[in-house]
Formats: sequence, C-alpha cells, structure tokens
Amino acid sequence: MTPIRRAYRHPHAAPFRKIPDGFLRCLRLVLRGESGMSTAEYAIGTLTAAAFASVLYMLVTSDFVTEALTSLLRQALSGQSR
Repeated sequence: MTPIRRAYRHPHAAPFRKIPDGFLRCLRLVLRGESGMSTAEYAIGTLTAAAFASVLYMLVTSDFVTEALTSLLRQALSGQSR
C-alpha cells in the first residue's frame, strides 16, 4: 500500500478511498519534485527580479506618478474628497 493511500485509512476518510491509484501516483511525483533551483535558474530568477525592480523604480519615480501620489496625499491630509 502506498504512503499516500495509507494516509486515507482514517475512518472518516471514506470518500478519499475511491481515489484511483494512477492519480495518487501522479500526485506523489508532483509533490516529490525537485527541491530547489539549479544555479542557472537561480541566476535567471535573480536577473528577472532585478529588472522588474528597476522598471518599478523608474515607474514610481516618474513625474506623473509622483504628482498623482502627492495630490492624493494632500487630499487625504486636508480632508477633501475627490
């Protein structure tokens, strides 16, 4: 009996006993998976995160966003509504 199948021997788990063995085998393979990124995947992930951070920084420091945030903050502090 597979470890996943053994987990469903609880008396209140009767509906789960009807799960096909093929599905449980696939579930076990998916859950086992690899335990982390390789060096190349880590490097690509780091570069992607750095690129996203730089685009986000450029967007937030743009004149349009700065003006919008400043006016929103002024309205909130003065008690005015839009």
